[in-house]
Parts: sequence; structure tokens; C-alpha cells
Amino acid sequence: MINNTLAIGIQGIQDGMVGMENAARKIARGGVDGPQGSAEGAGNLVEPMIDLKLYERSVEASAQVVKTADETLGTLLDIRA
Repeated sequence: MINNTLAIGIQGIQDGMVGMENAARKIARGGVDGPQGSAEGAGNLVEPMIDLKLYERSVEASAQVVKTADETLGTLLDIRA
């Protein structure tokens, strides 16, 4: 059960990192995709910036899952010893 929880947490971190990289790429290209100096180019940045923040929170939550599973495993090992 703990192994499954760890695997889910790690997969969540990996997925979140991929999402953050994709959002960061979109932000970096934001000024290039639209006409220079136009509001259209700036408007294209809003969604990737929101996505970046959401993926950041997802990674933080997944890291907390891994931390909690690790602490639980440590406690079980201490009890067993």
C-alpha cells in the first residue's frame, strides 16, 4: 500500500514537472507568437501563467504525498524494530 502511494506521488511530481515545462515554454514563446507589442501576444500569456501556477501546486501536493508516505513507512519500521 505504501509503495503504491509513493509511486502515485512520484508520478504526480513527474507529470507536474512536464506540465510546468510546457507552460514555461508557452510563456517564453508568448511574445513571439503574437504581433510585436500587441495585446494579442500578451493575452496569450494568461493561460500558460495560470497553468504554471496550477502545476506548481500539483507538484507541491504530490511532494507532500511522498513525504507523508515516507514518514509513515519510517514509523512502521520503527514500530517493527
